[in-house]
Amino acid sequence: MPHGYTRTQIILHWLIFALILAQFVFHDGISDAFEDLERSGTFTGTPLMAQHIFTGILILGLVVWRLVIRLRRGAPPLPENEPAMLKLAAHGTHIALYLLMVLVPVSGMVAWFGASGDAADAHEIMKSVLLVLVALHVAGALVQKFVLKTNVLSRMVKPNP
Repeated sequence: MPHGYTRTQIILHWLIFALILAQFVFHDGISDAFEDLERSGTFTGTPLMAQHIFTGILILGLVVWRLVIRLRRGAPPLPENEPAMLKLAAHGTHIALYLLMVLVPVSGMVAWFGASGDAADAHEIMKSVLLVLVALHVAGALVQKFVLKTNVLSRMVKPNP
């Protein structure tokens, strides 16, 4: 079992975070285009619409790459003295994050390329849940650093092959 994350894993982590953040901030272009598509059957393409589609596909590819590395290499263990409930919460949050980081882009592609309102609705719901889980993940990392005084946060900053 590794003691830390590799440089590649750390770069993928922060890059995916930045791209997901950009998707939340710049989602209006795709929302407007999808509403036009549902209303009139046509849409006016915009750079923000294209950015949302291509960034979603990029996120999916990067997450798959990250999962492959994690499956091959494993992940560092949680602190030994951490309460079992916190370990369970951490594992559950990570599983849910990975699941949503795959399902949100897939549902977005089905919504857009399949013109599916149901997939769009699912995409919106999962997007909101993903945002909550990201906030929980950040809060958990900060609690680890400042309350529990562990090195968990530093593992995602400093490579340790």
